[in-house]
Amino acid sequence: MPATDPYLVRLAPDVHAYVQPDGGWCLNNAGFVSDGETTLLIDTAATEHRALLLREAIRTTGAPLPRTLVNTHFHGDHTYGNAQFVPEATVIGHDTCRDEQSAAGHELRLIWPETDFGDIPITLPAVTYHDRLTLHVGGTVARVIHPGVAHTRGDSIVHLPERGIVFTGDLVFQGGTPFILAGSLRGSLRALDLLRSLDASVVVPGHGPVTDPSVFDATEEYLRYVSELALEGHTKGLTPLETARTADLGKFAALRESERLVVNLHRAYAELDGLPEGSPLALVAVATDMATMNGGAIPACHA
Repeated sequence: MPATDPYLVRLAPDVHAYVQPDGGWCLNNAGFVSDGETTLLIDTAATEHRALLLREAIRTTGAPLPRTLVNTHFHGDHTYGNAQFVPEATVIGHDTCRDEQSAAGHELRLIWPETDFGDIPITLPAVTYHDRLTLHVGGTVARVIHPGVAHTRGDSIVHLPERGIVFTGDLVFQGGTPFILAGSLRGSLRALDLLRSLDASVVVPGHGPVTDPSVFDATEEYLRYVSELALEGHTKGLTPLETARTADLGKFAALRESERLVVNLHRAYAELDGLPEGSPLALVAVATDMATMNGGAIPACHA
């Protein structure tokens, strides 16, 4: 289905979420905090065109363009648009996010060569942190928190404690299937506990509409389903693909990108085999299995 136009959600007088429907492949969310004099931007977009639309959306609110930009993780749909905001903005990310982004380069272009990504030079974080970082946007405190290995090895959460708002990055997909190719199943469960502990009432997921903390329980339910499925298949000596092809998705069949199940099973199998969380997987084999689950083709990029 064709994506619809991105839109802004005003979450507080100084906080907006920028939502790109339908939240499928390459259509992430962003957000910004501004006191009218300085602006913090959280994530960018997959293409030059979409990053420019994000710039214009910020301007329509009367906010200045950002001086600070936090990347929640390295994936190109959240970082390729960085170049449209520097040098005016300083890009911040976790230590490992910078390394992962540098290593990944233009991998989305390699996966989807027919997508017009435009001019998207890889723009790495200029400032990195290890555990936690506090930013101040006027009178608003933004806490940048590393949850450990989860969606990737270098994730960041952006929590606005005084506003009761949290930007989760891809720790949460509202209406979409979680995706832990570069991270950890166990770590993703720990990250959900961390998110709950922040006691935010408004949740901005990495993909999909703005939601509430009930999404943490829904995400955990899916991940525990994957864990149980993996244990059963692994014990029987089945491959991740064999396990995925015979699985009954039940209520999870309604989630977008169901082909990600086999990817998540590869990650769960790796952990059952005792590999460290976030260990590299055999990407060609994983991508081939995902294409098989998608009817023989790599899923389409919607950007």
